[in-house]
Amino acid sequence: MTTDPRVQARAAVAAESTARAPRSPLGAAVERFRQHRLAMVGVVVIVLVTLVSITAPFLAPYDPVAIDLRASRQPPTPVHLMGTDLTGRDVLSRLMYGGQVSLTVGLSAALLTTGIGLVLGLLAGYYRGVIDSLVMRLTEIILSYPLLVMIIVLVSVIGPGITSIVLGVALFGWPTTCRIVRGQTLSLREQDFVMAARSLGATNRRIIARHLVPLVIAPLSVTATFGVAYAILLEAALSFLGLGIRPPQPSWGNMLSEAQSVVILESMPWLWALPGIAIGVTVLAVNFIGDGLRDALDPRQQISAQ
Repeated sequence: MTTDPRVQARAAVAAESTARAPRSPLGAAVERFRQHRLAMVGVVVIVLVTLVSITAPFLAPYDPVAIDLRASRQPPTPVHLMGTDLTGRDVLSRLMYGGQVSLTVGLSAALLTTGIGLVLGLLAGYYRGVIDSLVMRLTEIILSYPLLVMIIVLVSVIGPGITSIVLGVALFGWPTTCRIVRGQTLSLREQDFVMAARSLGATNRRIIARHLVPLVIAPLSVTATFGVAYAILLEAALSFLGLGIRPPQPSWGNMLSEAQSVVILESMPWLWALPGIAIGVTVLAVNFIGDGLRDALDPRQQISAQ
């Protein structure tokens, strides 16, 4: 190890300049997200729920649809760790398989809703005129009706199931995303870099794909995250009403539907408390992730960090 003061001074200056080197916007956003404790807790919870749901065929102790009337209505025991339901099906196994339904509905609905809102919002905000008027009038029509009621009508027509729930959320849940993207696009299309690209001969399709989409993705990711939580709650509500996932396929929502009896509410809390906790914890974790993304992608946070 050298003891030359000049060498040590140069090394200290180099280390300090390296530490002060500006980070990329993406790196700074990732660092802010990692410092958000609740968001990291949400990530851990969602990863655990996803792993348990994916490995349910290997980890579940029983067949989730196997009926055993001799073991019906049993409280939690070493044999059935979370008890059994009215027909003797293992609650733990049904919870593990039910997570597959909730996560599939949440992610699929959020992706489709975000995709539809992104495309229509970009077209309305960039081209304006007749396209903007048509998209905005359609948005106002859909927003004038309650989302749950419209999905119930659609599910009643085409039948309950995962596909109908995802399709209903996608068809009637995109207006909020569309309005956000349209507002961002209206602002961005007047910026100098868009005018410069247009003057250099870039086509409208290239301007939208290369310059506008990357800039609207950041706020859109936050909206999509909250959309996952909302879709999970919608699936649970529809299944509770008997319009969601059809038994015997397990879902957290149709497991809650067994709690409509006062006797079950009072004497068999494991039938409704456990799926309710699973829904609450999952939705809360997704909301924590959304809060972390919102703080990490906030431009004011970027300015203060500099």
